[in-house]
Amino acid sequence: MKKNQIIFLHLFYWLLLAINNLIAVIVFDSRYNLLKFTFFVVNFLGFYANYFFIVPKFINPKKLYLSVVGFFLAVFCFVLFRYSVEEILLPKITGHGNYAKGTTFLFYFYDNIYFSSLTIFVSTSLWLFSYYSRLEKERGQLIEEKKNAELQALKTQINPHFIFNSLNNIYSLVYQNSDKALPALEELSQLLRYSTKDLEKDFIQLDKEVGYMESLIALEKLRIKNPELILFNKDLKNPKLSISPMLLVPFVENAFKHGDINGKGMELKVSDDNGRLHFYLRNSKKQRMKDFSSGIGIGNVRKRLQLIYPDNHWLEITETEDTFIVDLKIDLNTNKLTAY
Repeated sequence: MKKNQIIFLHLFYWLLLAINNLIAVIVFDSRYNLLKFTFFVVNFLGFYANYFFIVPKFINPKKLYLSVVGFFLAVFCFVLFRYSVEEILLPKITGHGNYAKGTTFLFYFYDNIYFSSLTIFVSTSLWLFSYYSRLEKERGQLIEEKKNAELQALKTQINPHFIFNSLNNIYSLVYQNSDKALPALEELSQLLRYSTKDLEKDFIQLDKEVGYMESLIALEKLRIKNPELILFNKDLKNPKLSISPMLLVPFVENAFKHGDINGKGMELKVSDDNGRLHFYLRNSKKQRMKDFSSGIGIGNVRKRLQLIYPDNHWLEITETEDTFIVDLKIDLNTNKLTAY
């Protein structure tokens, strides 16, 4: 549901309520007319107190008790508004309030559960309509970004040129009867398996994403002069954590494509602690490489982090004349796709 449709529903509700009050003004006496006006004001205040403050904080299908607390809090706000308008302000204007003197707070609260129920129900429903329409829009963006990531991987990250070079290097190892030939073939098969199967999923296990990086590094080491300059350290306490695919890999691929790996190498660290992932990458830049941070897949990763982990990630990219550093932290316990 679009934003203008939500606004229309708001206006439609208040129009109906205004027409109802107008009919009452025409039919009943002036005292009742004033009460209808004050009740309209109370409804308006209670409606938007519930809509903007109570429902966003308390309505949660996964925690029913919070929803119950939210309902009674909304009723309490309605009661507070009505008492302030009709039992404090109104007597100063007309000399009397709406309820008879001596009315207990318990009865007043109980009676207004009925009178507030429509306002609370409509405001809660409209908020839910707005929330789920926004969530659906974000899901659509996630699907689009995921498709872009897959296409990017198929076109550039796992490209025929890279596969050809890898096979050529493996052929040289086989020709030399090197013990590295079979492990290299296994690494290449891991890359291809990842690109054809795991990219189709919304989430994969963390060790698969890290395993892809390991396979990529192993194959890249075949073509560089000083493979010992690549320092890779991993410390995965919970390798079965879920992560969206191709969130970490583009940084590594970007480093190999644009970094000065042969000259000054690369440092890569991946660790997790209580579901919080820490990814660190540092590498030197090639000369005349101006905008490293806009390399392959980086923009896509930024967008997907905002959509999937909007308030649960921290990304800092530091770029100097000769160095590129990525420092990324993600709370993998929470993601937008599994939100209610």
